[in-house]
Amino acid sequence: VMAEKNENQYQPRELSNGHHRTDEESLLTMEEEEAKRKKKMKWTIGIIAFVIFQVVQALFFVLVIMKFKSPKFRIAEFDISTSDFNQSSPSFNMSFVAPIRVKNTNWGPFKYGASNVTFTYGGVEVGQVNIPKSKANFKSTKKINLNVTVSSANLPANVNSALASELGSNIITLKSQGELKGKITVMFMFKKTKISQMNCTMVIDTSTKAIKTVSCN
Repeated sequence: VMAEKNENQYQPRELSNGHHRTDEESLLTMEEEEAKRKKKMKWTIGIIAFVIFQVVQALFFVLVIMKFKSPKFRIAEFDISTSDFNQSSPSFNMSFVAPIRVKNTNWGPFKYGASNVTFTYGGVEVGQVNIPKSKANFKSTKKINLNVTVSSANLPANVNSALASELGSNIITLKSQGELKGKITVMFMFKKTKISQMNCTMVIDTSTKAIKTVSCN
């Protein structure tokens, strides 16, 4: 009888321990599943972020880097080195250093061939200067300083009358025109041919022998 009592006394404890172990196993399983879920979520967020980053990079590459623009081909302000202005017999002779500028805003260098800039008065050529082949690096401005001499010696009579009027107002209006043809190269493999045009108008003050205004289209 005592043996049966002792056996009955131990049975509930065994059942209790077994139930406790099952709860622990269930809790452990839930924690593992939660950890797996969080890990999976992190991977998903990481993949989505990576895809978004790649899309943004691709858009930036296409819309910014691969957007080829013609470099700006301009002449800046300058001072007259030597000059001779004659109003009574309308004529002029001038020498100056022309500051030619090639502004390249692209993400690759602009390599251009040899060219020239022509200076005109009233549509008639009064001077010309040669530009050697070179390149403007990416996101930079190529500076070219060239010696120029312009003369009214070959102006026809109808243009001379306009020159006499301008000299009476102490000004001379010159135009500079030119063209640069070259290639822009991005990442050593993407190339695009571009042509840059110069079309500038300079108003020179004959009394101060300096540029009053320079405007370029």
